[in-house]
Amino acid sequence: MAGNQKFPSDLLLAAGLVILTDIFVLIPILSGSVIRTALGLPLILFLPGYALIATLFPEKSGLEGMERMALSVAMSVSVVPLIGLALSYTPWEIKEIPLITTVSIFTLFMLATAYIRRNYLPADRKFEVPFRTLALTLLSGIIGKPESKTEKNLRIILVLSFLILIGTVAYIVLVPQDREPYTEFYVLGTNGTANNYTTNYIQGESGTYYIGIANKEHRTMGYTMEVRLENKSLPLPENLRHIRLAHNETLVEPLEITPSVEGENMKLEFLLFNETEKNIPYKDLRLWINVGEEV
Repeated sequence: MAGNQKFPSDLLLAAGLVILTDIFVLIPILSGSVIRTALGLPLILFLPGYALIATLFPEKSGLEGMERMALSVAMSVSVVPLIGLALSYTPWEIKEIPLITTVSIFTLFMLATAYIRRNYLPADRKFEVPFRTLALTLLSGIIGKPESKTEKNLRIILVLSFLILIGTVAYIVLVPQDREPYTEFYVLGTNGTANNYTTNYIQGESGTYYIGIANKEHRTMGYTMEVRLENKSLPLPENLRHIRLAHNETLVEPLEITPSVEGENMKLEFLLFNETEKNIPYKDLRLWINVGEEV
């Protein structure tokens, strides 16, 4: 085992980026920053693969620098979906915070493993990223010795590729990506969840439902609602007959239903109309209820 235990600068930089990304994701006051997205892209697209490649190939003779970069991206694109698939079988499911947390743990574990593996190698065999040498070489190439035509073309291609990458990331971060407009319309049971619906009534008995409407149309919307039992309209309070919601505004209101007829497997319809089409329901939901005779 080598005596030099200095933490490799590339692994330290990668670990720092992971921790910094987690700070911007997990702390609410920072989570709305554009920096969060800019840091999140490398965590998903590069760092997990780099950590894995660093673990698998701790020696400098294993892979060239460009090969490591390309494989890091390829392995990240492979590993992150596998982590997401594994999360889909857990109570946390595939959500942003569990995914970022799991990818971060995987990346830090791989970086620690890569550090241990490198330290079992002699100093002359360890892979390292010579940041200072690279900077000096780049500087000397710009202001120093003349370049061949091939070197010049390669440098131009590299710079253009880097600028395209930066421009793409900046566009994704800075330009809002509007989702397709839509309206959420749902009916909840007596306990405010999507179950425990009242479906069995005695004549004259009432049941309570909770009506939910969320406007995601990117503009203020007017709605009208109708409730029908076996195609016959039931009375509704004014606040549910005519509804106006701003973008991102949500309405959740209780609705008491008293079936007026007896029968089995009767269709109870909740119909939502928007302001542009008042004859065809924009959204509709159905329940089947039973109404028996009063004992």
